[in-house]
Amino acid sequence: MSAQEIINQATTGHTRTFQQAPTVRAWAPGRIEVLGNHTDYNEGTVLSAAIDLGHCVALSPSPKPGIRLQALDVDAVADFDLTTGGPVDGPGWANYVKGVCYLLQQECNTAIDGLDITFFGSIPMGSGLSSSAALEVSTATAVLAWLERTLDPLLIAQLCRRAEHEFAGANCGLLDQFSSLFGQAHCLIHSDFRSLEVQPVELPHDITFLVINPRVPHRLADSPYNERRARCEQAAQELAQWLPDPVRALRDVTPAAFAAQRAKIDPAAAQRAAHVIGEIDRVDRAMTHIRAGDMEAFGQCLFDSHASSADNFENSTPELDAVVEAARHAGALGARLSGGGFGGSAIAMVRQASAAAVTEALLARLQPAGLTPDVLAVTPSSGATVLPVD
Repeated sequence: MSAQEIINQATTGHTRTFQQAPTVRAWAPGRIEVLGNHTDYNEGTVLSAAIDLGHCVALSPSPKPGIRLQALDVDAVADFDLTTGGPVDGPGWANYVKGVCYLLQQECNTAIDGLDITFFGSIPMGSGLSSSAALEVSTATAVLAWLERTLDPLLIAQLCRRAEHEFAGANCGLLDQFSSLFGQAHCLIHSDFRSLEVQPVELPHDITFLVINPRVPHRLADSPYNERRARCEQAAQELAQWLPDPVRALRDVTPAAFAAQRAKIDPAAAQRAAHVIGEIDRVDRAMTHIRAGDMEAFGQCLFDSHASSADNFENSTPELDAVVEAARHAGALGARLSGGGFGGSAIAMVRQASAAAVTEALLARLQPAGLTPDVLAVTPSSGATVLPVD
C-alpha cells in the first residue's frame, strides 16, 4: 500500500469514527538499519535510511476531555488523559502515543486535552522496520503542528525515545527516531551518536534494498535487548580500568586495544563488546567504500555484520540466518539483519536491475526449509512531515 493510500485511509477512517475531518495530518517513515547494529547507545556511528513505509497520524479537536485514540489497522479505540504519567491501562500500542503527548505537554508547558487521534501505517508490527518510532515521530509532528509550536528535531527525537523508555518499556537508542526525522530521498543517513551530527550519504542510483521478513515477530521490550545493553555498559566500564585513554563508551575502544585487553574483562561482556566495537569499525570502512563507489566491498561489510550479530551479539534467529545465506547465494551485494534483532527482518542490498532475479532465487532457496518470507523493495526516502489538509 502506497504512502498516499495510507494517508487517504487514515483520513477517511478518522472522519468516519469521530464525525469530523482531521484538522492536522502528519507522516513519518520507518527505517532500515543498513550498518551499525547496536552502536547508537554505545555512542557509535550508524548508517540507516528512512523508507517509503510509515505511519500517518490524523487529529482533530474534540469537545470531550481527554484523548481518544483510534488504531485503524486493528479497528480499536483507547481512551486516556494526560493528567498523570505512566502506561495506559489497556492496549500496548496506546503507550507510544500517550508517552509522546505527555512529554510534549511538559516540554511545551501547554495542556494537551480534548483530542481525537487516528493512526494508520504500512509497517508490519514486529518486522524490525521501527513501526514504533514512526508512530512516535508522526504523533509528535502532528501534535506540534496542532499546538503551532516548533522544537529542535534533536529534542523531538529525544522526547520520542523517552516515550519508548518510560511508557513502552524498551530501552532503545536514538537511531530509529533519527532515521525517521532526518531521512533524505536516495540517501543513507550517517548518524554520529556522540556528537549527534547527521549527514546524508548519497548512494549510486542503481542501488536498492530488499526487506525480507520471515514473519518471526518480535517486541524489543520482551527480548534480551536490555540485557545486551547492560553488558555493553559493563564492558566499557571494565575496559576503562585497563586502557590509558578515557573510556566513556565502547566508541572509545579501538579493535586493536580491545584485542589486547579482552581477556581481562568478563567473558560475556567481552563477547557483546566484540560485536559493537567491530560494527563501529565497519561503519568507518563502509564510508570509505561508498565514497570510492565500491559497492561490492560495502556489501561485504553487511555480510560481516550479520555474522558478528549471530556469533557475538546473538541477536539473530535461525530464520534470519537462513535468509542472509540465501541472499548471498542469490546474488545480493550484501545482507544482514536490520534493527534490534531477536526476530524482525533482514535487508539485502542489490542492483536495481537484478532485484527481481535476486528475489526469485532467494525465495527458491528458502522454500525447501519451509520459509516463505515477505519480500519488499524499499527506497530511501524523506523524513517526517506535516501534510496539507484540504
